[in-house]
Amino acid sequence: MSRRPGTRTGRAPRVGGARTAPRSVVVTLVAAVAVLLLALCTAPAAGTTRTAPPWPAPIDLQTRAEAAGLRNVWGEPLAEHVHTHLTILDGSTPVTVPGDVGHSSRERFAAELHTHDTSGILHVESPTRQTFTLGQFFDEWDVSLGAGHVGGLHGELTTWVDGHRYLGNPRSIALTNRREVVLVVTTIGEVPHLPAPFDWPPQYR
Repeated sequence: MSRRPGTRTGRAPRVGGARTAPRSVVVTLVAAVAVLLLALCTAPAAGTTRTAPPWPAPIDLQTRAEAAGLRNVWGEPLAEHVHTHLTILDGSTPVTVPGDVGHSSRERFAAELHTHDTSGILHVESPTRQTFTLGQFFDEWDVSLGAGHVGGLHGELTTWVDGHRYLGNPRSIALTNRREVVLVVTTIGEVPHLPAPFDWPPQYR
């Protein structure tokens, strides 16, 4: 049966003799892969602690760094050097972020992400420019962090970033210069309170 010039058939175009996949299918597959990768990046590392604080700095620096996707960059020239402050509250009680997470002068070890003291300042000192996240720090610290818990602290987790409520998974928070991150775990129904802004020492201003 003949057809009039200018009319179109309902067949999909063929490339090399094979029918191409509809664009909607391709977009759906790409989105599914992106969601899977995001889920992997925002899940706590296997074996991280879910006990109550205090949480000491790990002794096995190399193992914890590798668990967080980090490595020893001691002595390497820096392309990125930024600082983020982390506050953790169990209700209204501060939880100490220990010094020397991912760092040891004696062992000449410094991961790209580490602490020097108990001030809560997280140091990003990296020979390459890239984004490091709060989840990586907790994996390196060997403390489990998820959308509803910090270590063994369970209840309602409220997160603030630079004084604003953050509703996503705290693991995905990027560590940028002079960013302030506050994690508050309260009992169900307890009202969380945002503490005063961190008073940065002069050398960080």
